Amino acid sequence: MASENLIALIKVLRERTGAGMMDCKKALEASGNDVEKSIDWLREKGIAKQAAKASRIAAEGMASTYVEGNKAIILEVKCETDFVAKGDRYHALVENVAKQTLEANAKDIDSAKEITNQLFVDATVAMGEKINYRRFEFVEKQDGEEFGAYVHMGGKIAVVTVTSKNADVAKGLAIHIAANNPQYISMKDIPADVLEHERAITLEAAKNDEKLANKPENILKGIVEGKVRKMLAESVLEEQVYLMGDGTQTVGQYLKSVGVTLVKFVRYALGDGLEKRVDNFAEEVMKEAK
Repeated sequence: MASENLIALIKVLRERTGAGMMDCKKALEASGNDVEKSIDWLREKGIAKQAAKASRIAAEGMASTYVEGNKAIILEVKCETDFVAKGDRYHALVENVAKQTLEANAKDIDSAKEITNQLFVDATVAMGEKINYRRFEFVEKQDGEEFGAYVHMGGKIAVVTVTSKNADVAKGLAIHIAANNPQYISMKDIPADVLEHERAITLEAAKNDEKLANKPENILKGIVEGKVRKMLAESVLEEQVYLMGDGTQTVGQYLKSVGVTLVKFVRYALGDGLEKRVDNFAEEVMKEAK
């Protein structure tokens, strides 16, 4: 019978790749139960096209923003239930936490927790459940630049942008980023190691593709480069079709047409990087294994 640890790893791998349970099990066995290596293995075999970033939510809560002058904060505060997260009292707490953190110029999350401790003590007593300050980040701009701040679905996603000018453009970009989750502003922002990693995986996948396996090496490399660029472009803001536009322009084309530069963006999705509790998954795994 599969161990509880293996079952948990299969669940994580399945959620991140969309691959079947038995394929996930084979990938883990071939990769020493290393999830990241297993994702690469599945992609090389053509079973998983792309390693999706985990976006599972471990708790309820709220991501939000607060702007004061040339400084903004984006933060995430967790709670136990959606009922509390939707309440006015909880929203007021998050705003006060943001204000205190910003005004005190907290250097890290530990100091921010110390600064806001009494707010959390009082809120826990008043609301009757555990509330936790998970993370924050400051975003600064220069005079003449503009902030765009957007909070989606009551705090499921929060975004702060900084543009060279034009507050309306900054806000529109924040909405687009909330919906499309880019990882980079432009293609040149993609780290070299990320490019090499994707090239290696895509090349191995191409070699396992019967239609491409016999292509000359120079042609195969060209095909691989095209596939890598197309895949990575999906995570590059300037390459995405602008959500707030007419459906024909990319974000890069739109920004050029209005003469605005995006300086920076930060996007928080509630629960980024956290995993849900592993439920009773063993029965489903063993059923498929039979």
